[in-house]
Amino acid sequence: MAVSQSSVLLSTKWWEASNRGAAILSYLGEKVPLLYCLETEQQDEEQKVEEHLLYPLECFLFGEDPHAGLEKLQQCDSGSSSQQCGRVFKEGETVYSCRDCAIDPTCVLCMECFQKSVHKSHRYKMHASAGGGFCDCGDLEAWKTGPYCSQHDPGTSVPMETDECTLDSGLQERAQTLFRTLLHYTADLLVWKENDELSEELKPKVKEDTYFCVLYNDEHHSYDHVIYTLQRAIGCDQNEAQIYTTLIDKEGRKAVKRGILRSCQQAKDSIRRNSEHITQQPLRVEILHTAVMAHQTFALRLGTWFQKIFGYSVGFRQVFCQVALEPGVDNDKLCLISRVMLHDAKLYKGARKVVHELIFSSLLMDTEYKRQFAMKFTEHYKQLQEDFISDDHQRNISVTALSVQIFTVPTLARQLIEEGSVIKVIIDTVMEMMREHLDSNNRFHFQGYNSDKFFRIQVIFHDLRYILISKPSAWTEELRVKFLEGFRVFLSFLRCMQGMEEVKRQFGQHVEVEPEWEAGFTLQMQLRHILSMFQDWCSSDEKVLLLAFQECYQVLMSCTNQPFRREPTDSYMCKQILHARPYKVSQEPVSIHLPVSRLLAGLYVLLCKTGAVQYLPDFVDPAQLNFIEMTEQSLRCVVLAAQVCADMWRRNGLSLVSQVYYYQDVKCRTEMFDKDIIMLQIAASKMDPDHFLMFILLRFELFDIFNGNCPSKDQEVLKQWNSLTEEMLYLIIIIVGERYIPGISDVTKEDVTMREVIHLLCVEPMAHSSLAKSLPEDESNETGVESVITKVATFKKPGVSGHGLYELKKEWLKEFNPFFYHYSKPQHSKAEEAQKKRRTQEGSDKALRPPVPPPFCPAFANIVRLLRCDVFIHILRRVMQKAVEDRSNRWTEPMIQRALHLVAQALLEEKAQLQSGSAKDVTFDFSLKAQKIGSEHGKSLFHFLTKMKSLPSLEAQKDMITWNLQMFEVVKSIREKSGPVASSPVDQSKPEELLGFHTSVQEKEKAERKRKAEAAKAHRQKIMAQMSAMQKNFIESNKMLYDNVPESSSQSETTASLESVGMDMDDNRVAVGPQQGVCSTDWEAMTCILCQEEQEVKAQAPAMVLTACVQRSTVLTQCRGKTLSAKEQYYPLFMSPDLAVGTHTGSCGHVMHATCWQKYFEAVQNTTRNRLHTELLIDLENGEYMCPLCKSLCNTVIPLIPVEPSKLNYESAELVGQHLTLARWIHVVLSRIRGLKATREAGSNREQGAEQATVFFEEGQADFRSILSFGVQEPPKFSSSITEMLGVCAVTVHRVGLQTAPNDLCPYVPVMSWNTCAYTIQAIESMLQDEGKALFGSLQNRQLAGLKAVVQFSSAQSLKNRQTVVQQHFADMLAVLLPVSNVEDTPSILELDFFHLLVGLVLSIPVLYQEEAVDLQPSAISTAYNHLHLLHLVTMGHMLQVLLTSHDCAVSRGADEGDEARAAAEIYSIVSQHTDGLSSGVSGSTVAERVKRGILPFLRCAALFFSCLTGVPPPEELFSIAESPESQLLVICSYLALPCNLFQLFQDHMDVMTPLIKRWCENPAISRALKGEMHIIRYPCKINRLIDLPEDYSVLLNQASQFKCPNSSDDERKHPTLCLLCGVMLCAQSPCCQVQLNGEDVGACTAHADTCGAGVGIFLRVRECEIVLMASKTRGSRYPAPYLDDYGETDPELVRGNPLHLSPERYRKLLNMWQQHCILEEIARSLEVLNVMFAFEWQML
Repeated sequence: MAVSQSSVLLSTKWWEASNRGAAILSYLGEKVPLLYCLETEQQDEEQKVEEHLLYPLECFLFGEDPHAGLEKLQQCDSGSSSQQCGRVFKEGETVYSCRDCAIDPTCVLCMECFQKSVHKSHRYKMHASAGGGFCDCGDLEAWKTGPYCSQHDPGTSVPMETDECTLDSGLQERAQTLFRTLLHYTADLLVWKENDELSEELKPKVKEDTYFCVLYNDEHHSYDHVIYTLQRAIGCDQNEAQIYTTLIDKEGRKAVKRGILRSCQQAKDSIRRNSEHITQQPLRVEILHTAVMAHQTFALRLGTWFQKIFGYSVGFRQVFCQVALEPGVDNDKLCLISRVMLHDAKLYKGARKVVHELIFSSLLMDTEYKRQFAMKFTEHYKQLQEDFISDDHQRNISVTALSVQIFTVPTLARQLIEEGSVIKVIIDTVMEMMREHLDSNNRFHFQGYNSDKFFRIQVIFHDLRYILISKPSAWTEELRVKFLEGFRVFLSFLRCMQGMEEVKRQFGQHVEVEPEWEAGFTLQMQLRHILSMFQDWCSSDEKVLLLAFQECYQVLMSCTNQPFRREPTDSYMCKQILHARPYKVSQEPVSIHLPVSRLLAGLYVLLCKTGAVQYLPDFVDPAQLNFIEMTEQSLRCVVLAAQVCADMWRRNGLSLVSQVYYYQDVKCRTEMFDKDIIMLQIAASKMDPDHFLMFILLRFELFDIFNGNCPSKDQEVLKQWNSLTEEMLYLIIIIVGERYIPGISDVTKEDVTMREVIHLLCVEPMAHSSLAKSLPEDESNETGVESVITKVATFKKPGVSGHGLYELKKEWLKEFNPFFYHYSKPQHSKAEEAQKKRRTQEGSDKALRPPVPPPFCPAFANIVRLLRCDVFIHILRRVMQKAVEDRSNRWTEPMIQRALHLVAQALLEEKAQLQSGSAKDVTFDFSLKAQKIGSEHGKSLFHFLTKMKSLPSLEAQKDMITWNLQMFEVVKSIREKSGPVASSPVDQSKPEELLGFHTSVQEKEKAERKRKAEAAKAHRQKIMAQMSAMQKNFIESNKMLYDNVPESSSQSETTASLESVGMDMDDNRVAVGPQQGVCSTDWEAMTCILCQEEQEVKAQAPAMVLTACVQRSTVLTQCRGKTLSAKEQYYPLFMSPDLAVGTHTGSCGHVMHATCWQKYFEAVQNTTRNRLHTELLIDLENGEYMCPLCKSLCNTVIPLIPVEPSKLNYESAELVGQHLTLARWIHVVLSRIRGLKATREAGSNREQGAEQATVFFEEGQADFRSILSFGVQEPPKFSSSITEMLGVCAVTVHRVGLQTAPNDLCPYVPVMSWNTCAYTIQAIESMLQDEGKALFGSLQNRQLAGLKAVVQFSSAQSLKNRQTVVQQHFADMLAVLLPVSNVEDTPSILELDFFHLLVGLVLSIPVLYQEEAVDLQPSAISTAYNHLHLLHLVTMGHMLQVLLTSHDCAVSRGADEGDEARAAAEIYSIVSQHTDGLSSGVSGSTVAERVKRGILPFLRCAALFFSCLTGVPPPEELFSIAESPESQLLVICSYLALPCNLFQLFQDHMDVMTPLIKRWCENPAISRALKGEMHIIRYPCKINRLIDLPEDYSVLLNQASQFKCPNSSDDERKHPTLCLLCGVMLCAQSPCCQVQLNGEDVGACTAHADTCGAGVGIFLRVRECEIVLMASKTRGSRYPAPYLDDYGETDPELVRGNPLHLSPERYRKLLNMWQQHCILEEIARSLEVLNVMFAFEWQML
């Protein structure tokens, strides 16, 4: 309250002062240095600034307490809040543009406005902002419809934001005074120079000798350079230097030293000196007094304060704009905003951002002030661009980037053209920048250009595009004058490009230095849309169009191109004379850049389209229109492309090849190649057709060839002539046939696009993105494909990979033109082949006839005369004559193909004209001339055509020749029907090949094909009948052979025997206990994939090994994020029930000899070490390699061990079973353990009476060797190579699983083998459960082989490892269930995973039969009972675990009906007696249901385990999907020798189990768990899946936009990255979130993957729309995101920006990849294919 009163008093004092501004400044001069730059906490600093500086300023603004003043203002000014959003975009922020409603593509919405707008349901695009723009919501000129979102919609009663200022006069005066003072203050400090002095008001009373050495950001020095310089110059350590550098890069500057002037000067000199050593340019360093630094910091703080004030009222913003645009009192009279703009390039990054945001939130939010600012911007445009070009900062932080906010507003653009001549200003600016590139002929020449500067100049062309982006609907005279003024300047610029960078054909030797060509084409690409926009503007006004054509024609005629060196000469052909200047493209200089010629062609077509061509004589004298001169340059360019295609320019290098490629490429062709064709079509329509074709022959340098003069016999030259003839004929096809241009024929833009799409789809089915890339874009970046694609094509949706494809509808195939002029050579070949193949499949002929083209417009109608002129007939006759006379080196098949196409075009044209009028009126007489006898050789074109049909060398063209001959008959028939034909000498020959008109060739050929097919069918039937007769005859002849064979045949007998065996096996489909079935499957004979030799898997044979990959896994974790430490209490002997981290072993299923693998592995080690970025691909140090066959990543091999055949004697087994009850078995096993322990202690010289064990069973203690009396046998002996491979695999599993160094002596080596066996089985069971597949028969062969190999390998560990170690492990594990003496501190039944325990016990029990001197193992019967009793014990333990963990589930009371429910209730009662916390009154049926549901996964795993261990096949029911869990449980129980009523186990062994249950329940951990003091895992465990993703990708983008980095408060671009395993959002690829992992700096994703996925991570980079797979600190790969657009395609980096939706199939595929532990494999494969040159630092992600 005291602060408030003092601030109000202070503001009153300022208001009453004679010079109010000076009073405010004096206060700031006193207070600012005391608050800023004192190295205090930022939070404290901000609080003091608010309290001592900003609050008094607001008090002055309102003249009272700001809260009270604001309340009054809001009451009387409720309607003047801004209706424009104006949110300024940060770099990387997602913005949206509506393709249906936006005036142009620059009109965008922020995410918040988009989500609340109507455009969400329209066709929208999304992309990442480059930063610097703002949201256009509320801008009426930006949108056709829906300009407001629901948040900014003003409604009907609210006045518009451009209403008059609503501030009262007093408040307005205060605002003007304050804003003027503070704006001058801010401007003075921003345009500060190093040696400037503070004004008198701001000077501190006592000047301290304290300065800052300030280092500024630049783009010349890298991060490392700056860090190195700072370390050397100011003596800081690397971390400190790194922090400084990061802040300098982010903010633009940072004070790196504080001290007296001298020490700062030394630091400055040192920094400049050290930075000059690295680059020629030193770092920018300034020394600023602490007071100056403080004031500059506060000046920037005022920027955000101003924005806050604007939020109070529109009136404040208007006052600010008035003050900012006031003319200055200085000599230059620059307003404040002009001063700041002109100094923009000298400002540092942080200051620029504040200034630009201030302009956004003030001047650009108001229509009138936006106009005034635009005029100022245009006035200073040239200077601003010059500053930008000499600057080194990016454009998004330059004031020149504001042009997009001004020039794209249609009304503003018109005003700027009319009042500011903005077109002229922009082009003059470009011209000034590029003047240095002009040569002596005043044409551009870019040899040795500065690429960075050139890139910056190109950016200026964007502004010209913005100005022209929307053409005017109505023209004023002023607009016409100014536009044409700009157009003239533009033409003068194009004149400098006309004929630039000429090339001359190189003879003799190859060009030494390839000329620069990229700059010229880059310029052309920048101009392509501008040229079309100028043409659009011109077409919208008839007068402008005519004047523009006049100007363009005059410029073209005055261009100083290469002058002709010789006078015109006469050329003769077919009684025609052409008077033209001689010129040879192959000898004279020629240029590919002809923008003036092409612009003229475009304007002429628009004249024809609009009908203004009739007024052209008033503007250009028809007598002066020299079409040869107009066409000359374009024809030269086309000929150049043809000669390059003919390999005549190969000595000129690749630069010319590249230029010709881009000349015809989709990026440039619209304003290059296409316009050259139009220019030739204009000439063809205006010139005599014979003269035009003679002119073409002259420029193609083929005139003499077609006149019969062929002096050269050089094969190379002949080959070139042939190629040129092909290209010349192709050009005539294009000139006559390409009519799909509005103005040349009556077609629309949609028709043009449709034709392009049809021809692209004739090549092959294409994805939407491929189609879009192959089509030219308009100025709005639209191709128009969406409007036509559904008409011409059908869409085929993608599967789990690939993308959706469009296939052309059959009815549009008739539009296919094999000589479509936009086909590249490869496309032409593919399209022709595809269509011929299709026609063959349909049974049609292979004639690819030309489609019927639309008729020419009247202005171009004369073009068709080319097809009937004498020179045309002469050219075709010459070509066909060469083929008929078979001069093999003078003709080619493509030449004939083109000639036939031209004949077809002419015949179609004649047919169309005859059908549209009577024969008398039709002057088109190609068919008649073609049949005239030639004057030279007495042979007609028709004669040669008929002769060609019988040529074997033209078999491929036979169908086309036949079709042409048929067309001659059609045309002849139409002529005869229409009227008499003028008599003339016609070739009367009627060859036999020629079919009559009434009998179609096509029908006859179809009939022939049908006859052949029927003949072939009859022949096959005849052969089959003969074979059947021969077979019967053989049987009759050899009856003796068949008499001895019974009727059932050997096959049926075999089947019967198999069935009987199958029945026996079905009877004994039990895997455990005395009824165990027979092992039916063992390893088949295996073939080594390396040496291809086959070998059987035997214990004594050399080892066969299976490739395998061992990896840590969290796929089954019930506690995501928990990591296992080396100090874990019970791990690894006991796996925690949460399965936090397991060890998975998978295999690709490929088998090798161990020796072959060792040789291969050594070779891989040697060859891969020298490969680039080997560490990304495989970890050589840890034994990784790629499978030789499938390239899967592996890190070990599993030896194949044969399954021991165990045929039980069921009678003996039954006898043993009568004695070996569970109680007896427990007693025998415990006695054995005690005896073995006593033996070991005796061997260690200890007293044997030391053991004290609690005796639970009253029977006398038997001899510890009584276990052997139930049957023993010798253990299997393995070959040395199998033993070696067992060790190799075990050590790898141990090393990977425990993340420790290899150590084969570690006691936990066998334990980890058992663990990986158990975990791998659990992972497979979980996957099958999740996918709803059957337990057996669903696995792939590789998974099944790998699982079987892992189980057999794990079972062999008890034989391979030291007896005492494994015996102790068995005792420790058994102690969980039974009271083993001297084993204490065992986990409770709630603290371990019972399946891991089962596997460990089953696989380690054989070791009890071993002693030091005796090496035995249990017999088949002993093993069966061991397995049975262990399974029963563990199952009962797990049942109790399930019962205890579900104690607090929902209770349902009901009658206990049935044996199962009564048994369950009884067990529940017993457990309740020994525990506190179990719910009372729970029905037995509820308990039974809970337990059965919870234990099913355990039993499924046990079934898989015993199936692989014993080889006994499971019942058939388990090979199909179970109808219900209940039915599945019954089948599994029978397979595992468990009672159907599992609680019967307790009933059968109640005497044993009662004391055991008491012992288990008395463990303190049980009590803690029941009280809720300990985390418990419920059963069945949940199946882990990837997180749920939203269907619409924009929802994810919205989440990412709200993401705040936990370690950084700045708003710089972040990379929000979503973990798909747990759903946490991370700040990736940013130094702010780096952490230390094992002593190394890693990014947030790498650190998270280590805890969340045991090193494996699946992340979605939200703004980039791509998945990142990670497998370790150094390995990762990109993977397509599961989001597709409507066309079935992914969109990495949101390049296309189409709406994206989740594809469940693809997301499921990603889930399967993770569940099956294939992430590592996928990464390795992608890296193998990618083969990157520069490695990505995955650890920094």
